[in-house]
Amino acid sequence: MRQTIVCLLLGAMMIACSSRQVTESIDTTPVDTASLKVAVMPTLDCLPLYVAQDRGLFASDSVDVSLVVYQAHMDCDTALLRGRVEGMMSDLVRTEVIRQQGFPLRYVSATNLSWQLVTSQLARIKQPAQLYDKMVAMTRFSATALLADKIVSEARLDSDHVFFIQVNDVSVRLSMLETGVMDALLMPEPQATQARLAGCYVLMDTDADDMHLGVMAFSESALQSPHRQAQLDAFVHAYNAACDSINSHGLAAYRDLITTYCGVKAATVDSLPSHIRYEHASPPRLSDMETVANWLRRIRES
Repeated sequence: MRQTIVCLLLGAMMIACSSRQVTESIDTTPVDTASLKVAVMPTLDCLPLYVAQDRGLFASDSVDVSLVVYQAHMDCDTALLRGRVEGMMSDLVRTEVIRQQGFPLRYVSATNLSWQLVTSQLARIKQPAQLYDKMVAMTRFSATALLADKIVSEARLDSDHVFFIQVNDVSVRLSMLETGVMDALLMPEPQATQARLAGCYVLMDTDADDMHLGVMAFSESALQSPHRQAQLDAFVHAYNAACDSINSHGLAAYRDLITTYCGVKAATVDSLPSHIRYEHASPPRLSDMETVANWLRRIRES
């Protein structure tokens, strides 16, 4: 009972914090109707956009791009739905939910967004079966919810005895993990690497499972004019050039950008997995789309 009460309080606190962030980020920011605005996160999948902006690749392709940084994917969603941005970096579960609600989206590219289930050093959890009666941070109707459900199912745990806590802010998740407030969390890079360096244990990695659920999506209605389409074409060209630059020079060459935009330590950047690569803009894989569709169908029917 005590843990249930703690879970409810934590959930209410996180939802309240997230609502406040949406209000501050969206309602008080003037809309620049000329630039192509893209909602981004402090995560490594967004690095090509940070590189393109910092190295002037957007300007060299004659496209005015504004990157709007949020701390949670649900804030990116809200910004897109309210017309504050034309595009966003997100995950396939969130975007498919939006599409099913009748909001047309165009998938400009899949991304290398990945997640790892990381457990607190204090929790002493070394295998998924030990998540029984533990608190796991995730976000409802997102890839993290799909992954949390997959982990519990494969471990044959009773979902009623794993406490899923909605923590939307990725920086808050990292802080809660490092301080032992939460038992386990689904973390993207580079925050997952910083958690590993702090002695946390990794139970699951979507890269190892060949799951690619990251996506760059744009509002279809916002791209109807020839001007916006031309902007998007130039945007994709600059994005691809940034991917080539990162792959050629390595993540270490962009250490300052990663520490600045992702809020992690330089040592974290130096310890990032060597296999991280960035592909040119291309649609999400059919297998990943089917994984999401099947999970959403099962959730609706349950």
